[in-house]
Amino acid sequence: MRRSLCAVALGAWALGALPLVSQAADFPIKDKPVTLIVPFAAGGPTDRVARDLAEAMRKSLGVSVVVENAAGGPGGLIGATKAARANADGHTLLVHHIAMGIFPSLVRNLPFKVDSDFEYLGMINDVPMTLIGKPQLPANNYKELITWVNANKGSINLANAGLASASHLCGMLWQASVQVDMTTVPYKGTAPAMTDLIGGQVDLMCDQTTNTTSQIEAKKVKVFGVTTQKRLSTPSLKDVPTLDESGQKNFQVTIWHGLYGPKGLSADAKAKLNAALKAALKDPDFVKKQEGLGAVVINDKRSDPAEHKAFVTAEIAKWTPVIKAAGVYAD
Repeated sequence: MRRSLCAVALGAWALGALPLVSQAADFPIKDKPVTLIVPFAAGGPTDRVARDLAEAMRKSLGVSVVVENAAGGPGGLIGATKAARANADGHTLLVHHIAMGIFPSLVRNLPFKVDSDFEYLGMINDVPMTLIGKPQLPANNYKELITWVNANKGSINLANAGLASASHLCGMLWQASVQVDMTTVPYKGTAPAMTDLIGGQVDLMCDQTTNTTSQIEAKKVKVFGVTTQKRLSTPSLKDVPTLDESGQKNFQVTIWHGLYGPKGLSADAKAKLNAALKAALKDPDFVKKQEGLGAVVINDKRSDPAEHKAFVTAEIAKWTPVIKAAGVYAD
């Protein structure tokens, strides 16, 4: 009887397993598009990265790859939640930035677990940040800026694009680094913040090169440094010193992007998606478009799923004490 029950159980397992194997081998499903969820509005930096990536990955996957904007919530929480709860067939993915490293500390009642509710498929790029100021500022370099900051404590306005935005995070870390409290002024997006900075209504902002390069080139704002360890190769920014070399030692912030899927993707789907991502990272058209945004395409081991996850884990450890010290929470 025991052998008979075991045989039945084994047979049932085998019958149940066969469709799973078949489904795994079928990825991508013919004529079914792969959707990249972007948790922000169309036209923003993450949206632009995702649309460039979609075009590049289409070449490898052989199916259309489309972008769906699911904006809302701090740090793109609505779109990230939607991706975490999506069907794990490989056709619904998430392109997200540094918010994946701050969700656990910023949102205390997080509807998902960053470390266990997603499949990590590889990192896409690093986007450097720039510390910029209104054109009316008397300072013309970082040393002069710090002198001005120390002489104007209590009256400095630091703009950002909203709670948990890239500019909010960079500004928060910079304030902690210079040990000067400033009045943070949150906006609903980078565009209105940039408009007020150019107009002199606010003093400073730390934001992505994707948003600041054209304004720096046009000399509509003053630039005081980049947030990478080495100077950038972008022609318009190659002569801008790093904050580290200007005296703000070990200050480094990049707004990285990664590709994720809902937990439960088949090994076949994960392998094919990672292969398509790596092919995209070497696609000359994609690389050129990213360079045009001021982004640096990943060319190290972080394009591997395990290294991607290890990097995000380290980012969570980095940002948690900063956010707790600032006492800034989204709920």
